[in-house]
Amino acid sequence: MAGWLLLMRGALCEYQYSRHTYGPYGLSTGRPSALALGQLRSYLYVKAFVFYDASAGGHIVVLIHNPFGQLSFARLGDDKWTWLPQHSFFHDCIYKDGLLYAVTSQGKILAFNLRGPVVTTELIMDIAKDILYENIYIVQAPCGGLLQVWRTQEASQYVEDAGPATHLTNTRDIKIFKVETTSEKLVGIDSLDDHVLLLGHNQTLCLSVEEYPHLKANHAYFTDDCKLYLFGWKNNRRDIGIYDLANNTCEELVSPQPWSNWPNPIWITPSLTKL
Repeated sequence: MAGWLLLMRGALCEYQYSRHTYGPYGLSTGRPSALALGQLRSYLYVKAFVFYDASAGGHIVVLIHNPFGQLSFARLGDDKWTWLPQHSFFHDCIYKDGLLYAVTSQGKILAFNLRGPVVTTELIMDIAKDILYENIYIVQAPCGGLLQVWRTQEASQYVEDAGPATHLTNTRDIKIFKVETTSEKLVGIDSLDDHVLLLGHNQTLCLSVEEYPHLKANHAYFTDDCKLYLFGWKNNRRDIGIYDLANNTCEELVSPQPWSNWPNPIWITPSLTKL
């Protein structure tokens, strides 16, 4: 960590931050860069979530941020973020029954109790994988439990003479696992039956086609959320489509695909009763 963003006499100072220059053990291999605010937001903030907790009297905002994919949160009325230290490399979160479940790049799941004056932490599942190339998601299953989702993206080979627009990413595989909390194991499942997944740079969703009849059952709808690609190639086509979980094939969401490159498209399910 190179420093903090400071507020001095109403002026926001520049922030020194080591970008994505990490070695094999998570250590920075490059010198820190001084970034203005307009640049900083492209590197500091990774993913934001807004959860509603009726028993807590309002909303909770959770932020995955750099350095190293850490977690911070703020309750309604807070005047500062609460940092959740000693853990890093988070990919996704879900808020369920008063607990914040967060999954790391290696499939490790932690549960944070945010309701009390002191945040407590419980290990739900230890490291599930060693390879770090998938995007990892966590979502509530139709039965009420937890699902862990692994999404593999492939990058096309960059051809310098062809220009940066030829550098693309594409989803190749999506695997779904049921989280067995008692045995701390992941059990693979091959069907969501009459449900669908919505994956991307947003809160991961598992929806029923009975409530959303225009969606295809047993499919995963995805948008691009490869962090390095999003911020490094802002003007390029995004990885958007529909993945058939039955036969492991992809199709376009809309043809031809709209040029929705920046800001990156996300999925939302607005609730008029909570606005």
